[in-house]
Amino acid sequence: MNELESKFAQTIKQNKSTIYTVCYMFSKDADEVNDLFQEAVINMWRGFEGFENRSNVKTWIYRVTLNTCISQERKKRRTDAEPLTMDINLFEDHDEDTRQVDMLHERISRLQPFDRAIVLLWLENMPYEEIGQVVGISTTAVATRLYRIKEQLKKMNN
Repeated sequence: MNELESKFAQTIKQNKSTIYTVCYMFSKDADEVNDLFQEAVINMWRGFEGFENRSNVKTWIYRVTLNTCISQERKKRRTDAEPLTMDINLFEDHDEDTRQVDMLHERISRLQPFDRAIVLLWLENMPYEEIGQVVGISTTAVATRLYRIKEQLKKMNN
């Protein structure tokens, strides 16, 4: 393994949970989350040599992962595939906290991909300025969009 490959592997290892968190916000299906994760890592590898530390590595990882997930979401919508379903969910949990998280996840999944990305970064406690850097809008625009997104989430029915 050369130095670049070693540095990349270490970067992915250190940021694995961040990548998975972003992917999870775009799908709750474990196989699809893993596919998104793999696609994001491939895209990061393609751009890793050109990444010149002009921004924080975590910001770069968020940007690449979000762009990957949004692109896959658009492709998925174009194909209109019928998903396979099982009659049981082996991961289902019925406690109140799980129901609250599931409700929030379901509502967030109904947002447009760009708004979903902003909410995800906000839920990760990222400062507005950094969210703006990741998604490519101003800090003021982040604050405005978050306010509108929160209002939209409040108005949604289950």
